[in-house]
Amino acid sequence: MIKNESPDLKIAQKATLRHIEEIAKKLNLTNGEIEQYGKYKAKIPLSYIDEDKIKKSNMILVTAITPTPAGEGKTTVSVGLTDGLNSIGKKAMAVLREPSLGPVFGIKGGATGGGYSQLIPMEDINLHFNGDFAAIEKANNLLSALINNNIYGRSRNLGIDPRTVKWRWAMDMNDRSLRNIVTGLGGKQGGFLQESGFNITAASEIMAILCLAKDLSDLKERMGNIYIGDTFTGEAIYAKDLNAHGAMAALLKDAIKPNLVQTLEGNPAIIHGGPFANIAQGTNSLIGTKIGLSLANYVVTEAGFGADLGAEKFFNIKCRAGGISPKAVVLVATVRALKYHGGVKKDELEAPNVEAVEEGLGNLEKHIENIKSFGIPVVVAINKFVSDTEAEMECIVKRCKSHAVEVALSDGWANGGKGMEDLATKVVTATEQCEGAFTPTYKLEDSFKDKIQSIAERVYGANKIVYSVSAESMLKRAEKLGYGHFPVCIAKTQSSFSDDAAYYGRPTNFTLHVREVEIAAGAGFIIPITGKMLRMPGLPAIPAAENIDIDDQGNITGLF
Repeated sequence: MIKNESPDLKIAQKATLRHIEEIAKKLNLTNGEIEQYGKYKAKIPLSYIDEDKIKKSNMILVTAITPTPAGEGKTTVSVGLTDGLNSIGKKAMAVLREPSLGPVFGIKGGATGGGYSQLIPMEDINLHFNGDFAAIEKANNLLSALINNNIYGRSRNLGIDPRTVKWRWAMDMNDRSLRNIVTGLGGKQGGFLQESGFNITAASEIMAILCLAKDLSDLKERMGNIYIGDTFTGEAIYAKDLNAHGAMAALLKDAIKPNLVQTLEGNPAIIHGGPFANIAQGTNSLIGTKIGLSLANYVVTEAGFGADLGAEKFFNIKCRAGGISPKAVVLVATVRALKYHGGVKKDELEAPNVEAVEEGLGNLEKHIENIKSFGIPVVVAINKFVSDTEAEMECIVKRCKSHAVEVALSDGWANGGKGMEDLATKVVTATEQCEGAFTPTYKLEDSFKDKIQSIAERVYGANKIVYSVSAESMLKRAEKLGYGHFPVCIAKTQSSFSDDAAYYGRPTNFTLHVREVEIAAGAGFIIPITGKMLRMPGLPAIPAAENIDIDDQGNITGLF
């Protein structure tokens, strides 16, 4: 979310909200073909996936440089670019992730774009939306309850060794006190004492499965393949051994359907799924993307955090799973973020400093190199802030041109689609220049260590990898269970190419520390967890929740 001083967008939202039937008609959908959730939201049936149309459509991935406290405005650019493409006469729609309540109430605030490049109804999207996260949370915790019940019971006990159970509870809220807990207190009636903990819902394997599933049948099969732990004799136990997958899938029967909303300019947008890119795969659902490509000629989608996380996983995990490939990548950068990577403190970013921008451009250059390694055309978008100077922006333009990369000003925050027409035009040209599908970073037949090394060295810039004893053991366990062909989904800080958030800019010659490894057999990947990365965030000293309020008429404030 961009923290600029905002015009009165509450008035703009109420004035431009169109009935969801009107938005559906733009996609040639009728009222009877969508499931309305009130006047301004709806769900789209999976039957609209058209594989032939998907092959002809143009997918555009929006990613960014390494994020900073200043904020880069990736979602603002994604929404603005969608409006810009429509403004130049293209049939385009956005397909993005759903916001998590953790960041909404934590440090980030709302996640629907900003200024005149927003998704609406903003309050509904940011708060609960259509209940998808709640359904994911319940499916996750149903499995937790069934695991504990089997360990406690005697008649159908599978002999699960509680010490091997890695499955954790889930909650869509930031709370550091729930990272590690003990369950089973209360004597015999409370079950067996067991170490456990919570992940934020966005990091749950259920979220990952929902976002990679092809349909309801595939969803249920993936649920059954969730690896729980082992028996006392060393046999692997899966969710299907507990007969859990049917009920879990039933809880997700509506959540699997993508949500239809709109931009401020009345253009269609699909919002579906919400895994974080630092602790999960970081992109919206595959189903949502495919429906978007089936209904529009241009689909603007995004991957979370910097390109080293979201974009890498978008290509190597999501595109592989879905047999899809973008035809252009938009790399978002800001003058303020580059100054931060150049060593300027957060409270000094408003002051002009061309030298700091020059110093921070190493970060942008590394991300450009990474995107080029996938073989897809890249366009840099300079997301404009009111404090930017012409000299600072020109500095970025010159560096991009030296790498033969197109660059355009992104001014959607202030001017909506009109402020994005130059970027939209250059992106269309980039899609026309795309010569084929992407080139992956590694081969699926590579060993896990080779896959991790390929990402660490080629994408992050590391020169050494160190594994803990626990991580080594779990890698061997994953290979023994027959998962050696899985891709890897590395959990790493979003604030640096390295696993140390303090190393901003473009760090080199560093060591990547793999602390532990989790097996996500249902999702179809393994998760090497690096550095001090945690899968349940904590709240900041002053949570964004303290600024959110509602008046007697039901008007919500404080979500910007």
